[in-house]
Amino acid sequence: MKLILASNSPRRRQLLTDLGLRYATRLVDVDEDFPAHLRRAEVAEYLAARKAAAYVATLAADEIVLTADTIVCLDDDVLNKPADTAEATAMLTRLQGRAHEVFTGVCLRCGDGREVVFSDQTTVHFRPLSPAEIAHYIATAQPFDKAGAYGAQDWIGMVGVTRLEGSYFNVMGLPVHRVWTELEKLIGPPAALQGAASPETSQL
Repeated sequence: MKLILASNSPRRRQLLTDLGLRYATRLVDVDEDFPAHLRRAEVAEYLAARKAAAYVATLAADEIVLTADTIVCLDDDVLNKPADTAEATAMLTRLQGRAHEVFTGVCLRCGDGREVVFSDQTTVHFRPLSPAEIAHYIATAQPFDKAGAYGAQDWIGMVGVTRLEGSYFNVMGLPVHRVWTELEKLIGPPAALQGAASPETSQL
């Protein structure tokens, strides 16, 4: 099987590379709206499955596409990627000094029609952050491609995250332990996956 990563996220690319899997990257624009009645993990799984559906027509029989979506939830509020500095500041101001949940939904869709959708949850605890710390992070990290306006691997994670309950890699954008085991259930040992010798990106 050939693994296709349906994401332009440098963090997901690095995680798959570190996992030892070869893959190619294929990109399709997908609307990321979701029904208002969905909550928490349901949102992440819905978006991952919706992304995978956009690839069905392009998948060869020997290909498997991996799609993922990471959301940050404070209570039942979903914090997606901030549109600008003001929204990023508002998100981080809400998150500081509190615990919140990060959900990553993943869909593995095979070219032969088999599919599995799952999610993983991590609770992240932030210490109180000053307005100056928040402003410094936004100015230096430009966190506009990250759910909740932050990356745990960034400066704000190093100085602000006091503890995690669950997978650190899930917070980065991909619960690789689950990906590995679900791939094994679908197609056998993931080490047998074939892909590009080095990641190549195609836009459909």
